[in-house]
Amino acid sequence: MPGQGSVGERVRNLRLSKHLSQAQLAGTELSDSYISLIESGKRTPTPAVVRLLASRLGCLPEYLSEGIEPEERLHLQVRARHAELSLLGGDAQQALAWFGEILEAVDNDPELMKRARWGRARALETMGRGEEAIKALEELREEATRDRGRAGWLPVTIVLSRCYRAAGDLGRTLALGESALSRLADLRLLGGEDAAEIGRTLIATYLDRGEPEPAGELAERLLSATEPDPAVMVSAYVEASKQALDEGEGGESLYLAEQALALHAGGDQAKAQARLRVTAARTLLPSGASPMDAGKALELLNAAEPMLSGVDAAECKIEKARSKVLLGEPAAAVSIAKQVLDELTSKPESSVTSIRARLMLAQALIATSDRTGALAALRATRDELAGLETSRATARVWRELGDLFGTADDATAMMDSYRKALESAGLRSSPQHSDIVVNLG
Repeated sequence: MPGQGSVGERVRNLRLSKHLSQAQLAGTELSDSYISLIESGKRTPTPAVVRLLASRLGCLPEYLSEGIEPEERLHLQVRARHAELSLLGGDAQQALAWFGEILEAVDNDPELMKRARWGRARALETMGRGEEAIKALEELREEATRDRGRAGWLPVTIVLSRCYRAAGDLGRTLALGESALSRLADLRLLGGEDAAEIGRTLIATYLDRGEPEPAGELAERLLSATEPDPAVMVSAYVEASKQALDEGEGGESLYLAEQALALHAGGDQAKAQARLRVTAARTLLPSGASPMDAGKALELLNAAEPMLSGVDAAECKIEKARSKVLLGEPAAAVSIAKQVLDELTSKPESSVTSIRARLMLAQALIATSDRTGALAALRATRDELAGLETSRATARVWRELGDLFGTADDATAMMDSYRKALESAGLRSSPQHSDIVVNLG
């Protein structure tokens, strides 16, 4: 493409195309040796020199310095916005294609490249391409750590922590997530959207590790800090942005200012806090939870549901079904779980959620003494689960499936599920030890 290469290469190519010598291009203001140094990449011209050379080469200064004509740059900036809108609208594949197009076209526009790389990483996460997303996000995080005066470390860390949990690396999830939450506490932003998002990840990770106490404590801490008034949070983000700027955290300051603008324009704070309530409700719903805790969880879920849609709403309803079983209303739980499955049939990206819904349906059917229906639901879950990639996360689901097969008195399916759990965790069970079930949390 015309703009590829360095400033020096563009100067040389244009000079040769106009049949100018280095001395002719230099004129009386510059020396031919200085032109030679620019073309060889040993000197970077100042903005004033770029303007002078551009006038003699018949191009715009932006082309020499960035390799992009102003019209092309504007086109790419618009394309970046369209890609972000596609991502927000649920079309991650289109977003990924457009972000890739931008990265191929840009060679010397750091801000546009950073925006496209950040968007590409989030698109990869949305599409379930976890390893690629983690690699892209780690590169961004390392750059932000080295240059926190320009790059935003906080948003990258929040998303990266979520990706590590999806990949089953719970230790890395906690290390990153707790550092992000600590920074939000320093900035007095525990009542906002960012704290709700990283809080959900941390709470779920504690539960994955079989640590309900820290999960419950964090849920209570964040729920008590939740700020329902967007205007208050706008002010909090503005003050946090000023604080970050005073601390030399320019990239973070810019991110926080953008969050304040998004909130002022009607951002997703209510949705983020609703999702936090769903995760907090899970801390109250372990197996054998008391009716009192199940009732508290149901209150949180009922408050969250009106703010949610799509997969988020489905996850909320699954937890409502769980609370109904613990409250002694399994028939209501069956109805809710079936409703979720009906709503998810047209959403192929929600396979993990539909598996959770089938497990919930099976649990509710067992509670109604419908063993036949429960086994049918469990076998459908097994078939769906077999199509997913193996990971620590799928290992936990196989283990839960085995537990439910055992409750439904299908010992053969139970042991087969436990073996699949071991295999998904990267282990192998020997025939003489096939009754061993490891802790996969």
